[in-house]
Amino acid sequence: MVKYKKLRFYIIKPSKYDDDGYVIRYWKGVLPNNTLACLYALTKDVKERGILGEDLKWEITLIDDTVQRPPYGKIMRHARDKDAKTLVCLAGVQSNQFPRAEDIALKLRAAGADVLIGGFHVSGVMATLPELSPELQRLQDAGVILVAGEGEGGHWEMLLHDALNDNLRPVYNFLGDLPDLSDAPIPEVPPGTMKHYALSHYGTLDCGRGCPFGCSFCTVINVQGRKMRYRNVDKILARIRENFHKYGITNYFFTDDNFCRNKNWEAIMDGLIEMREKENIKIHYLMQIDTQSHKVPMFVKKAARSGCQSVFIGMESLNEENLISVQKTQNKTSEFRELVDVFHSVGIVTHLSYIIGFPFDTVESVKKDVDRLVSFGSGQTSFFMMTPLPGAVDYKTALEKKMLRDADLNNYDTFHETHRHARMNPGEWLKAYEDAWHRFYSVENMKSILKNIGREPYWGVFANFVWYKNGFTVEGGHPMLHGFFRLKGRSERRSGFPKEKLGDYLLRRVNDIRHLLKGWWRLSWELCEVWLATHERDSADQKIATVLEETPQRHWKDYSLEKLRELYRKAGLRVPSGFSLWLSKVNLFWDNYTPTRVPFAAFWRDTGSKFRHNKFFEVDYLRLLKVLTQDCAIFVRFLFTVITCDIRSEIKPKESS
Repeated sequence: MVKYKKLRFYIIKPSKYDDDGYVIRYWKGVLPNNTLACLYALTKDVKERGILGEDLKWEITLIDDTVQRPPYGKIMRHARDKDAKTLVCLAGVQSNQFPRAEDIALKLRAAGADVLIGGFHVSGVMATLPELSPELQRLQDAGVILVAGEGEGGHWEMLLHDALNDNLRPVYNFLGDLPDLSDAPIPEVPPGTMKHYALSHYGTLDCGRGCPFGCSFCTVINVQGRKMRYRNVDKILARIRENFHKYGITNYFFTDDNFCRNKNWEAIMDGLIEMREKENIKIHYLMQIDTQSHKVPMFVKKAARSGCQSVFIGMESLNEENLISVQKTQNKTSEFRELVDVFHSVGIVTHLSYIIGFPFDTVESVKKDVDRLVSFGSGQTSFFMMTPLPGAVDYKTALEKKMLRDADLNNYDTFHETHRHARMNPGEWLKAYEDAWHRFYSVENMKSILKNIGREPYWGVFANFVWYKNGFTVEGGHPMLHGFFRLKGRSERRSGFPKEKLGDYLLRRVNDIRHLLKGWWRLSWELCEVWLATHERDSADQKIATVLEETPQRHWKDYSLEKLRELYRKAGLRVPSGFSLWLSKVNLFWDNYTPTRVPFAAFWRDTGSKFRHNKFFEVDYLRLLKVLTQDCAIFVRFLFTVITCDIRSEIKPKESS
């Protein structure tokens, strides 16, 4: 029995602050959060089993702070209701999210709500440090309940039982009792949440937890353990079927830290294969794996056959000394190209993780290593700055050696310099990191990737380019933290930052939106250039486009008829009649050959310079009208193609027998 007859339960996944103290929140996120799905399933399980009382009334509200504003007023009103228990759980809080979580916790705690906080930061600190860190002690002193470890294994119902009896303890440490997941509830899509995400057909699911390796920068092994634990395969497959029929979810991110070390990987893949081939449930997914995964017998073939579209691989560094220094000796740099090629050979795109700032990195070595990384031809790479995170051995070592120069946890997001690097001066490290992004996602490398990746995954990779380029060039942060169209509430600012005057705030937002529109404009033309060089053409058109790439400084419509005839002969094609060639030249709205906008861009630069210097009579207005028409026709065709393409149907790995 419990003290209350009604529970109002708010589960909030905090966002983080930007450098100006504003909450990072978007109109649309990219992927839903797996922590919320896990805790919703656990809460629903406790409710349905009735173990806290058959007559207990439940109100369960889930908030993803990256796309939703927490309903502070509603929670505060409910906290004053003495006939019901109001409980707030700040869930899955990472170190860089802790300042945001702390502000929410203190605000709601002051209103009388019971507040729990858990996640990798709380668990990591309690797993590796001898006593509570100052920020955890502050929250405990304010009456916020600290929870370390996982909610399965009866831990979740214990917390809810204690809350409903006003008997919560200051600290719950479940780290020494890692739960068996084989009978645990499977993460479930919280109702009404998918509308907040751009990829509303995407779900998340952890099929297992833990990692057997011992990398010193990793928090997983100290929080989730090095002993692998696994969910029930039949329950996983049943949830996937249910989500397909109920919510139309066709794609998944399996969030296991290392899926290929899940002992049930083959059974899960066999189940997905059966769904595809016997039930017409075609599920696609991406997973995280290690650099030795391609050597696991049948793993790659079954991954392709079961619908795997992408693999996230912890390559981390191309410097052997770096890998040894962080105890990641399972990575063999001499095998990396083979690793990429093996997955690409069956139509699975590789997404590499690469960390900049390991002990033996220098500005020059990073540049050379990134050039080598580009040569592997991977479809995608995510770069990170080496950050000693609470919960990792490296963090404990950095504390002991007093290496940390940044006490602000908000900056522990893998794109700030949090400690002094031995071989790079302040600022050089950040620039090396930013240069790596620009090198890999340069127009030329994106062209190269799309030309070699194959036709089936083309639009999936292209969509990732849109997401990533928007993240680090337009939004100015790490793509994994960013969504689409930033929302920035004036009243929600980090403690210690003043609330801006209305005029200053409006000016800031006008500048933000102007920067956003300019960024999207530049990005659209950049991606148009990539598409021009790589989109699918019929064989004859492609031969012409390939020849034209040899002379990118001139547009083919400016060629004479004789020059066009030479072009056809060089491409090995039958030469059309002179009238047909003339028609193709004068039709400004037809252009299947053009592989680049370089001639148009050069014309616009030259014309713009003439206008800026008041040389109006030197402008060729007839050519201006012609180029404007041609350029607009290309851009409209590009936008139409992007808008009407179905990414879900395009992302289809090759069937492998």
